[in-house]
Amino acid sequence: MADGERIIQINIEDEMKSAYIDYSMSVIVSRALPDVRDGFKPVHRRVLYGMQDLGVFSNRAYKKSARIVGEVLGKYHPHGDSSVYDTMVRMAQPWSLRYPLVDGQGNFGSVDGDSPAAMRYTEARLQKVAEDMLADLEKDTVDFAPNFDESLKEPTVLPTKIPQLLVNGASGIAVGMATNMAPHNLTEVVDGAIAYVDNRDIDVEELIQYVKAPDFPTGGIIYGYEGVKQALTTGRGRVVLRAKAEIEVTKSDREQIIVTEIPYLVNKADMIKKTADLVNEKKIDGISDIRDESDRNGMRIVYEIKRDALANVVLNKLYKYTALQSSFSVNNICLVDGRPKQLNVKELIAHFVDFRHEVIVRRTKFDLKKAEDRAHILEGLIIASDNIDEVIALIRGSKSPDEAREKLMGRFDLSDLQARAIVEMRLRQLTGLEQDKLRAEYDDLMTLIADLKDILANESRRMDIIKEELIYVRDKYGDERRSVIEYSATEMRIEDLIPDEEVVVTISHAGYIKRTNLTEYKVQKRGGMGSKGSNTRDKDFLEEIFVATNHNYLLIFTEKGKCFWMRVFEIPEGNKTSKGRAIQNLINIEPDDRIKAYICVNDLKDEDYVKSNYIVMCTKKGIIKKTSLEAYSRPRTNGINAININEGDELLEAKLTNGQNEIIMAKKSGYAIRFNESTVRTVGRNSIGVKGVKFKSEDDEVVGMICVENDTKDTILVVSENGYGKRSYLNDPETGEPTYRVTNRGGVGVKTMSVTEKTGSLIAIKHVSDEDDLMIITKSGITIRFDLSTIRVMGRTAQGVRMITLKKNGEIAAVAKVPKGDEDEEQNEELTEGGMENATSEEEE
Repeated sequence: MADGERIIQINIEDEMKSAYIDYSMSVIVSRALPDVRDGFKPVHRRVLYGMQDLGVFSNRAYKKSARIVGEVLGKYHPHGDSSVYDTMVRMAQPWSLRYPLVDGQGNFGSVDGDSPAAMRYTEARLQKVAEDMLADLEKDTVDFAPNFDESLKEPTVLPTKIPQLLVNGASGIAVGMATNMAPHNLTEVVDGAIAYVDNRDIDVEELIQYVKAPDFPTGGIIYGYEGVKQALTTGRGRVVLRAKAEIEVTKSDREQIIVTEIPYLVNKADMIKKTADLVNEKKIDGISDIRDESDRNGMRIVYEIKRDALANVVLNKLYKYTALQSSFSVNNICLVDGRPKQLNVKELIAHFVDFRHEVIVRRTKFDLKKAEDRAHILEGLIIASDNIDEVIALIRGSKSPDEAREKLMGRFDLSDLQARAIVEMRLRQLTGLEQDKLRAEYDDLMTLIADLKDILANESRRMDIIKEELIYVRDKYGDERRSVIEYSATEMRIEDLIPDEEVVVTISHAGYIKRTNLTEYKVQKRGGMGSKGSNTRDKDFLEEIFVATNHNYLLIFTEKGKCFWMRVFEIPEGNKTSKGRAIQNLINIEPDDRIKAYICVNDLKDEDYVKSNYIVMCTKKGIIKKTSLEAYSRPRTNGINAININEGDELLEAKLTNGQNEIIMAKKSGYAIRFNESTVRTVGRNSIGVKGVKFKSEDDEVVGMICVENDTKDTILVVSENGYGKRSYLNDPETGEPTYRVTNRGGVGVKTMSVTEKTGSLIAIKHVSDEDDLMIITKSGITIRFDLSTIRVMGRTAQGVRMITLKKNGEIAAVAKVPKGDEDEEQNEELTEGGMENATSEEEE
């Protein structure tokens, strides 16, 4: 051991840990991962910067690749010539980069995996798109750091105008992590960046409308969207790629599969060889020959199909067993402030926009300082030109330039820079024309300085500049998407193919249903004849009509307590005058069951919606049940149990509520109970429910239920079995006092109609207004329809008026509130003949 040296004892475990961390960070930061700002690893950045140093721009002659590699190797990247050359070669390959950055001349390899020629044979220069990545580098837009021997400086990042990381992607293996970023279409990425600039709060779902999916240089088909969506929203996902293939029939009636595009990063020659091996091993049947007919005009791989084979079957086998279908695992890891981080598409765009903002601020400051420095010198030159005789005399009288400079500074109060400029001024600048040019240049500079200061003061202007430069990039380099997006069979949903537009759903009393485009219902002027609404069948009429969208859901409830589920787009489409289809033919309803209620809901998959709405049901025996809509958000084809019905009971009504409504249940005996919905606790779907009303006699039963808002101005209509009925207010319109007082659930209720031998028992209760019509049907087929505004509102306990005169032993079969009459005249005449002649007006009664 030499003099002065000593041995320091250290823990080998600590030393290895420290050394390995240092090595890992060096690989992560300085080799394997791209920077989120310009999308480059250090070697790519150095190759482009070295090419700029050499002046091999797109409008100049090519230079030997060896010269470029030597420049980069000797100045910035001392890691071996193959690493630099391989990087440059990849940046020149149109099947490797979506937007190549290097324009290569010579053999730069092929999609078959052929190696490029040696660097001494090939030549290269920058592409125009790469020049826009290097633009403004001289304007102090980015930081520079010393190179490996500190003899030169190199940029730590390039001031790119192009979102390189998204448009060209990146791949690299670091220590403990790897990155694999897919290329995207420049036009889509720029549109997404502009949308982000316009709305910083835009979410990823909205951005996906612009940046739809990766766009690979070799084209192909993106098969399935779930993996793509996951990659865009989380930064990690699996994109399935398929070759673009078509089936052609030859002149000899033989089928052949023609492949014109293959998945990204697939070696064509290897793929063909492995396919041939599979055919020889009998793992793929039906192929008689494989030919590669690709040339400089494009790719063409031909698979000849045997006569007894089906081309579609063979193609599916090729997708399954060969590289005609492959996957690209997206893992968006890049360096953010020197730290590796996984980013989604919004975060990638946000970092790029923030970087562009920083570049514009630094560039503007540089331009401002340069303009102010020049304006300062021009001020001195203008002073000199205004006093030219004195200046000349002063300079001629000086012994040296330094003395002249000092005299000028003292005489005209000039700075050192201004005095130097005057001393060095050429004689031609003394002409009148040159003096006018000085003043014009000065005026232009002052305008420029004001504009640059305004840019620095207003963020909105800087954002406008970012958008302008992005639009310039898009218009200059943007192109059409190459990779086609196709939904896979497992992901294909019919609603994706059906527009979510508004439709009119109509349901007749006899259970015929249809949907009609809303545009068929033309807006008419008041007083018109109306348009023909529907051709209902004999003794049938429209009972339900509502506007929904195709993606809404229709819940159907039956007498036995079952619930069936149907999307609105599944309802048969018909025109305005068609009858529709029997709903029993569309759902698996039992023969002895009957439909009792229809409820249209917006979206069963919206968590907030299904948790804030409820289904309230009542039965004939007075049971009331409230269940969250969420319990009905996953119905099955054969229906589900909505409520457990006891023997001898049946479901009467089902209503959609918001949890704050009031419920009125009417009994056969002429009594009705009103209580707050909140008094009915929410129970599960399989529960029976709770008692809603009490009966005084065993033969009494519930005839109907309505759900109303507390402050409603509408009225309650009740109808008895002998054809009597009346309307009464829920609340007194003048005092606001409840006509039907609010009681506790489970009570007897209050009288809603005086039931006598003449009126007969109560059979129906409806929530109505003057804008409704009423339809009454008797068991003998007599039908009457009239405007409810013709029935005056009475007191709660009144007996009511005769609505229809029944023949001896006649009974009412059904009472329905229907939309204001938009039936055709013929139907109205038919109804009149059947029922109106037997009706008696209120005055006659």
